[in-house]
Amino acid sequence: MNRRIRLILILGLVLASVACAAQNAGAAKSNPPAKTASASSSPANSSQPTEAVFNEFLKKMFGWDTELSWKIAEIKPSEAPGITEATVVFSTPKGQQMTRIYVTPDQKYALTGELIPFGADPFAGMRQDLKAATGPAHGPNDAAITIVEFGDLECPACKAAQPNIAKLLQEEPKVKLVFQNYPLEQIHKWALTGAKYLDCLGRQNNQAVWKFIAMVYDHQSDVTEQNVEQMLKGYVKDSGGDPDAVVACVAKPETEKRVRDSIALAEKLDVTSTPTFFINGRRLVGFSNTSAPYDAVKAMVDFEVANPGK
Repeated sequence: MNRRIRLILILGLVLASVACAAQNAGAAKSNPPAKTASASSSPANSSQPTEAVFNEFLKKMFGWDTELSWKIAEIKPSEAPGITEATVVFSTPKGQQMTRIYVTPDQKYALTGELIPFGADPFAGMRQDLKAATGPAHGPNDAAITIVEFGDLECPACKAAQPNIAKLLQEEPKVKLVFQNYPLEQIHKWALTGAKYLDCLGRQNNQAVWKFIAMVYDHQSDVTEQNVEQMLKGYVKDSGGDPDAVVACVAKPETEKRVRDSIALAEKLDVTSTPTFFINGRRLVGFSNTSAPYDAVKAMVDFEVANPGK
């Protein structure tokens, strides 16, 4: 996350407990449903804040920062009964970041962050859902632990995470990494094209695709919306792939469908930013010294290797 945006969110939002949310749902003030695809289909919509209310809230909280702007991408009921979830894109001159804001049923408190699963094996549901991850894989097929990364080739934070990922895979031979495309089309102009190239090369040459990913990140700033096809075709060749075959694959409708299916899986898992990792089902957002230090993640992986979920 952009450090400026992170600081603003920490300073501006009040964290509140959401215990007994379902119990309080009936007492919430009634508002018209928000203008989202998911909003019109839920019986809980009468109690969720409107887009206008969210904008007024954000203006009061963050209006003092003249360099910060935002756009509400979606308002919908969250997985927790009675809690409203809004996806907001915050922007500063240094970049953009999507984050989620949750509102309690009585609309008195807002929270930012992630809803996390609970139970004796809290990540079991995630592991089951992640069986649908079919992206390129790096590591042994019988690995004790699988890490699924939802990434975007145009994402600077994904690029920043790559040295840590490479180091982790070298130090943890029992780990397999699966890369799932999640191009953030709202903020990254050539990410969808990059995802198609990655998908096609991965199906053609699994070894070459990892060289391709590293090469694109290394030259990320050289790629633009105007030259993306030319640049990516060159990186395919330099990685050891067949550029002509990949270009032909990219043009096929089924290629975009596979990318859309990967996006749908990310949305099902409530992934809102890249990179997002699932370590044996455990969610980790970011993997750099500013978001998730290497030693902490390594300890997390070591723990999962020693205590794998069933």
